[in-house]
Amino acid sequence: MVDLEKTLYDLCQPLVENKKALSVKTMASSYDNEVLLYVYADGDDVARLIGRKGAMASSIRQMMSIAARETHKRISVKFEAY
Repeated sequence: MVDLEKTLYDLCQPLVENKKALSVKTMASSYDNEVLLYVYADGDDVARLIGRKGAMASSIRQMMSIAARETHKRISVKFEAY
């Protein structure tokens, strides 16, 4: 079984400057077949993770979708700044 939080954290960690400010949390979903993952980082790092026109965010979401295939669940990745 793939640990989706750890996989997402490992994908995002090399992309941020302040690695200690990065965190990934799994949130409850109203649907049984959905996993919500939130990436929390400071403002500059979130902008870097989202990328120009959302290119990085889209790539991260695609890679997480592939990582979660064996769980047979839909993955939603959201980026939040604090």
